[in-house]
Amino acid sequence: MSIEVRNLVKTFDDKKVINDISFKVANGEILAIVGFSGSGKSTVLKLICGLIPYDSGEIITSEGDIAMVFQYSALFDSLNVADNISFALKERKDLRKKYTDEEIKKIVSQKLELVGLKGIENKYPSELSGGMQKRVSFARAIVTKPNTILYDEPTAGLDPMSSTLIEDYIVSLKREINAASIVVTHQMSTITRTADRVIMLYDGKIVFEGTPTELLKQDTPYTKQFVTASLEGPMKMKA
Repeated sequence: MSIEVRNLVKTFDDKKVINDISFKVANGEILAIVGFSGSGKSTVLKLICGLIPYDSGEIITSEGDIAMVFQYSALFDSLNVADNISFALKERKDLRKKYTDEEIKKIVSQKLELVGLKGIENKYPSELSGGMQKRVSFARAIVTKPNTILYDEPTAGLDPMSSTLIEDYIVSLKREINAASIVVTHQMSTITRTADRVIMLYDGKIVFEGTPTELLKQDTPYTKQFVTASLEGPMKMKA
C-alpha cells in the first residue's frame, strides 16, 4: 500500500475543510478525487505532500518520493526545459552529487521521450503550448522516480484534444513506474479515462466511493447531481 489516509481533519478559520476522511491507494492504482469547487479536493493533495499541516489523523506513505503535478505546470520561466526537469537532481541535498552531468542529461532525455517530447531540452516554457508545458511538468515530476504522484486538475485550461493526450499520459505513467496516483479533477473524461476508483468530497466529507462506472450509474443523489451538473440536489455551491 503506497498511501493510506486515516481520519484526516484540517480546519481553516474554524471551518473543517477536511472532516474525518479515510481512504487507501495501492501501487499502480489511480484514485480520482472529485467534487464541486471548494469541496476540499486540492487541500487533500497539499496535506499528503506536506505543503500544509493537518490537525489530526494519519497519512501513511511508502518510502520514496512523492511527486506533485501542479494545476498550471508551475515551470520556472527563466530555465529551459532541461534545467526545469533536472532541477531536483541538481538542487536536492540528497541527489546533487549522485549523478554526473552526462547522467543527468541522459535522464532528462529519457523522461522527455517518455512523455512524447524528445529533443526539446533547450526550449523555454514560453515557447511551448499549454499541453507541452503540462507534459514537461510530468517529466519533472517523475525524474526522482517517485512511488506516489499527485495531480492537481491536470487538464485545467487545455483544449479537448490536449486533455485527451494528458489523460493518456497519466495512464501510461502509471504503467511505466507503477506509482500510486491521485488525480484531483472535475472533468468527466479525466475520471472515466484514468481512474480505477473515485471518491467524491462534499463539505469536507466523502459522500461517494466506487468505480467510475458506479459513479456514472447515478445511483445516489450526490452522484446524480455531479454527473448531470445540476443545481438541484444535496450539494450546494458555496458563495
